[in-house]
Amino acid sequence: MRDLIGLRLANHRLAGTLHTTPAAVVSALGAVQSQDYPGARWGVGQRMRGGTDAVVEAAFDRGEILRLHVLRPTWHFVAPRDIRWMVALTGPRVRRALGSYDRRLGIDEALLGKCYRVIERALRDRAYKTRAELALALADAGVRAKGQMLAHIAAHAELTGLICSGPQRGRQSTYALVEERVPPAPALTREESVAELARRYFRSHGPATLRDFVWWSGLSVADAKLGVAMTGARRVDGDGLTWWRLPGRPAADPAGLVHLLPNYDEYLVAYREREAVGAAQFRTLVAEQRVDLFGHHLMVHGRLAGSWRRVSDGKAVVVTVDLHSRQPGAVRQAIAAAATRLGTFMGLPASVVFGRHSPARGRR
Repeated sequence: MRDLIGLRLANHRLAGTLHTTPAAVVSALGAVQSQDYPGARWGVGQRMRGGTDAVVEAAFDRGEILRLHVLRPTWHFVAPRDIRWMVALTGPRVRRALGSYDRRLGIDEALLGKCYRVIERALRDRAYKTRAELALALADAGVRAKGQMLAHIAAHAELTGLICSGPQRGRQSTYALVEERVPPAPALTREESVAELARRYFRSHGPATLRDFVWWSGLSVADAKLGVAMTGARRVDGDGLTWWRLPGRPAADPAGLVHLLPNYDEYLVAYREREAVGAAQFRTLVAEQRVDLFGHHLMVHGRLAGSWRRVSDGKAVVVTVDLHSRQPGAVRQAIAAAATRLGTFMGLPASVVFGRHSPARGRR
């Protein structure tokens, strides 16, 4: 397990050599789950040199990383050159997964076709629009959509390759036409797409199991097996499971490493088999309502060790950490250093406090 954690930390670029741009982070990981937009920016920033919130958001506004539904029924950051083949590969399965909700909402193909035409006209010539503005355009065309219905219509438009994210407008997200926002890129066959998705995953997330890859990619088991076979991944058996890994960076030493990971970070959310990072204890704490399932997670030596939250008044940020178990003074100092890195990312001075659920300091 220590070797597995060391390899994952290195492959995720949470240790060792960091990436230089937000686009490089997203491209290497393949896709970065991002329904919590601020948290996802911090997840990208931790994996690059000089990563700040301003740098990541500027890259997003320039279209160097984009956000849309792909792989699974949720938002992901994706590199522009990967959008078309990734949507073509995984979009149909995600759309089918939305089918039962669509039927309850009264969404069918005829309605979607009408909505697509309205949305295309509304966004033409880089007329970036918020979801509320798209709702007004749809209403003018006789389609009254709001709330979940509007969200599903927009998701379907993403999953068919019509739209993706535009630049932020203050705190509001906008939509853009893919054909105007995304430069042309070489087309991939379906088999090439399966192989490329598998290569990205196991190079950046491995070692991982087939079940992990099926979960992350949204592919069928048959496609996932084909993808693994085409990567030439090395098989490693251990702890009753079969792991797959690609040659790459040497394992990092997890000793002393501390990370304040955002909710839905790829280091945690991209796997079904999570025992290596202490998920069994985490599930117990969730059941006891001592931990927020969708909160931010503290990792110590690559394993779950607590949760954290931040509060900022725009002048400084206070990071509150709740530990799952006793930690020595050296780890607490490393946690304070991690909070400082978060403050640097936000452009604010940062301090850390330990919450009331944290056990007393352990011995060195």
